[in-house]
Amino acid sequence: MHAMSTTSTPSHFAPGSSVAVLLPLPLGGAYDYLAAGQPLAAGDFVAVPLAGREVIGVVWGEGRGDIDAAKLRPVIRRLPARPLPEVSRGFIDWVARYTLALPGAVLKMAMSVPAALEPARPLMALRRAPAPPEFKDTPARRKVLEAMTALPPLAPADLAREAGVGPAVVKGLVEAGALEPVEMAPPPAFAAPDLTLSRAELSPGQQEAADILVAALDKGFAVTLIDGVTGSGKTEVYFEAVAEALAKGVQVLVLLPEIALSAQWLERFKRRFGVAPALWHSDLGDARRRETWRAVANGEAHVVVGARSALFLPFADLGLIVVDEEHDGAFKQEDHVSYHARDMAVVRGQLGGFPVVLASATPSLESLANVQAGRYGLVHLPDRHAGAVLPLIQTIDLRRHPPPRAHWLSPVLVEAMEEVFAAGEQAMLYLNRRGYAPLTLCRTCGHRLQCPHCTAWLVEHRSASRLICHHCGHHIRLPPKCPECEAEDSFAACGPGVERVAEEAAKLFPQARIAVMTSDTCSGPHAAAEFVRRVSDHEVDLLVGTQIVAKGYHFPMLTLVGVVDADLGLEGGDLRAGERTHQLLSQVAGRAGRAERPGRVFLQTYQPDHPVMRALRVGERDSFMAREADFRRDAGMPPFGRLAALILSGPDAAVLDGFARTLAKAAPHAQSIQILGPAPAPMALLRGKHRRRFLVQCGRTINLQALLRDWLAKVTAPRGVRVQVDVDPYSFF
Repeated sequence: MHAMSTTSTPSHFAPGSSVAVLLPLPLGGAYDYLAAGQPLAAGDFVAVPLAGREVIGVVWGEGRGDIDAAKLRPVIRRLPARPLPEVSRGFIDWVARYTLALPGAVLKMAMSVPAALEPARPLMALRRAPAPPEFKDTPARRKVLEAMTALPPLAPADLAREAGVGPAVVKGLVEAGALEPVEMAPPPAFAAPDLTLSRAELSPGQQEAADILVAALDKGFAVTLIDGVTGSGKTEVYFEAVAEALAKGVQVLVLLPEIALSAQWLERFKRRFGVAPALWHSDLGDARRRETWRAVANGEAHVVVGARSALFLPFADLGLIVVDEEHDGAFKQEDHVSYHARDMAVVRGQLGGFPVVLASATPSLESLANVQAGRYGLVHLPDRHAGAVLPLIQTIDLRRHPPPRAHWLSPVLVEAMEEVFAAGEQAMLYLNRRGYAPLTLCRTCGHRLQCPHCTAWLVEHRSASRLICHHCGHHIRLPPKCPECEAEDSFAACGPGVERVAEEAAKLFPQARIAVMTSDTCSGPHAAAEFVRRVSDHEVDLLVGTQIVAKGYHFPMLTLVGVVDADLGLEGGDLRAGERTHQLLSQVAGRAGRAERPGRVFLQTYQPDHPVMRALRVGERDSFMAREADFRRDAGMPPFGRLAALILSGPDAAVLDGFARTLAKAAPHAQSIQILGPAPAPMALLRGKHRRRFLVQCGRTINLQALLRDWLAKVTAPRGVRVQVDVDPYSFF
């Protein structure tokens, strides 16, 4: 094995040539093989032998040539799939270099559907035989043959239905030789969008923003941020750029943070373009994934709407990327290859020479800093669409207006809910905590029920009669007695989750129709769509939910939002805690008053004077973000400095600590570089693995990847110890 060659020339290889084949495996580079039997080209999908089995890989370029061709193992065959485009190969190379991931691991994300590399099965249809032998004629058979005179070849079931006969009649004609099978190419997987349909009427400000996005399509690579308040019509604005890109004949990718929860967005797309887009997310079935992957590769999928992994699809001719809710943390992948889809979308646009649009009501500090530095363009939508006004945001000081004992809703919030229900409107209670209670402890000895595999308390889910670890999925029933002191029936639920808040609301408002919306109750696109329909049709009076309720939903009758614990996101040592809390609470607040009825938002807090609460209450987002920027700049933190995490994990704590000390001794020393650690990670035990962490901080002029690469090359991890590199970390668990 050797380091990967680039995707440059030569790109075609005659039989007998040495070719580098990259495999979708955790390997550091490509293997050399012998092109045999047929010429190959860079990007071809090929089957090659590896350790006694056949593996599918991609021709990445010319072999290194330092091995005698007679000793190389030959490529077994070239697959009939379209080659992986050059820009896709360049993107894989770039991501691997930036994230310090193994190139084969990045390729695996692009080859996530190996079965799609084989040709789709042709459809079998029936037609009249040109010279049929003599066969027994019946009225039913005559009906089939008469129907065939005016019809194209049809599948047997379709033919029987058209002729009004049973399947056995058609089968008999095939056996008699009167009908013969014929292969038919499958129809296009996705219909082309209709660009003639009427669009939503845009305000002058929206039209000006849309014109800027449309004009960018003729100027090559550029990044434009749509900074628009909740309900300002950002989607309809970037739909204009989507329509223009489709008119130019290029493909479009729209990234959403939670594609499985985007029922309303998909409905808006169908109204605008007459068809559904191609979807790409983890809940797709195998057959649909194969179909979609092929359609993207051959250009039949005109618009793809997907989660972050859609970036690695083999687009035939991608010409526009839109990253909606660009601030959302769901765009950061932390397992396996650690990357941020927003940032990699910008790279993909630069490599492909086309524009990228970022959209958010609460843009990330990273994007705002790029706007201020002149690297990104900006369009601003300061007003809600159709005359709707932003909601009034108020804080409830829980020190002055506390809930009753063992309750969680302040009397101030309860009174506001009474007014809303009396007016026939809807309310939402938000708490970013799943389950019934986050902690269960023994009243006798104080023992807390903890996950045996993770540094985490078990969360009670009363609806499922289980205590569950939200990190590894371990679950148990509530023990009849304490494992520490053996006291019976001594466990108490501590603190609220959404189930407990819903329980309290049901006692306060017995006539209200209450629904809980979390990732547990909306586990897929169909469940989410049905949930959204119920709320939209006012079959729900009170919605109680976690952060998924903040994902851009539009409920016209929702006029009150109550945040049960506005301080929750401010806990911990996350450098983005203030920014994230402001973003999330702004998004939650944005669900209120999106139509003609004005909205109100109440934030229950013990810190009403905290800068986040003050900024939300008085609408000072820009000054709040400016203060956040000053803090990060002074601390040398992103986006004004560079940061990387090294996470070491393994089953044996002593071995892990020994390796951490060895790695610390090999650490680089320079005045402009600060290395913190090793230290136990906050989640020191995760899924049965102990975890230690280093943080590397340096200036933006430092080549962080080269520094990390050189450092890690000095040591070899013991068996069982994994070293994960996270460049630009977003969480610090």
